[in-house]
Amino acid sequence: MYTSFQLAKKYIRYYFTACNGKGHGMHSPFVFDFILSVLNNRQGYKPPTEIEAVRKRLLKDFRELQIEDLGAGSRKGTTKKRSVKQIAATAVKPPKWSLFLFRLVAHYRPQTIIELGTSLGISTSYMASAHSGATIYTIEGSEAIQQVAAQNFNTLSLANIQSLTGNFDAVLPSVLASIQNVDLAYIDGNHRYAPTIAYFQQLLLKKTDNSIFIFDDIHWSAEMERAWEDIKKHPSVTVSIDLFFMGLIFFRPEVKVSQHYSIRF
Repeated sequence: MYTSFQLAKKYIRYYFTACNGKGHGMHSPFVFDFILSVLNNRQGYKPPTEIEAVRKRLLKDFRELQIEDLGAGSRKGTTKKRSVKQIAATAVKPPKWSLFLFRLVAHYRPQTIIELGTSLGISTSYMASAHSGATIYTIEGSEAIQQVAAQNFNTLSLANIQSLTGNFDAVLPSVLASIQNVDLAYIDGNHRYAPTIAYFQQLLLKKTDNSIFIFDDIHWSAEMERAWEDIKKHPSVTVSIDLFFMGLIFFRPEVKVSQHYSIRF
C-alpha cells in the first residue's frame, strides 16, 4: 500500500487535474446527469438520521473484537484485536461517502446489490434505506464484525439486507448463482490486484446495461491502480468515473465511445 505521504501527493495531483465536479463543459449527457443528480444533489435525497445516530454510538463502543483480516491489510490497526470504536473511526466510510452511496442508489434504483466488505454496516444501511425495494447481499470476512453489523441492521429495522460471513472467494459464487442480475456492486475489501480482477470478472457474468460497479480505494496501492486501469480497458465498459477514493464503472449502451473521467468530489 502507499504511505500516507504518497497518497497525499496523489490526491493533490488528482485535485488539480480532475474536472471541477460542477458539470460545466461536460459533453456526456449521462455523466452530466450523474454530476447534477447524484454527485452534487445534496438537497434532493434525504437519508434517515437514525444511521448517523448508530455511527455515533459505534464511535463510543469500546468492545474488543477478534478480527480475521482476509484482505490486503489495513493502513491503520493491523492487530488481531480491535475495538468497535477503532473500526468505526478508521474502517467505516465517513458521512460524505455514505451520503453519496445513498444518493446513487436513490437515483438509479438498483434492485439487486452486492457489497463485498460490510464492515460495521453503515454504508450497507445507507444503501438499504435509499431503496427499500432492493435486496442487498453484503459479505463480511470477519464473523465478529458481521455480528455487530447485523445488530445495527436490526436496530435500524432494515429487512432488505442479507448479511453473510466468509471469504469473498467462497461466498460470492454462491450468491451470484442464486440471483439473475447484479444491478449494483460495491467492492470494498481485499485490495489486491488478482482478487479485484477476479471479482470484476465474476460480477460481469450477471451485469446488465444499467449495472454500476463501484471499486473502493482505487488509489490505495500500485496494485489497486493497476486493477483500476485494467478494469477501465475492458471492452464492455463504456464509462468510468474516478472520484479518487472510489471508482465507478458503467456499461451504458448509449455511450458509443468509451469515456473516462476524473471528477473532483
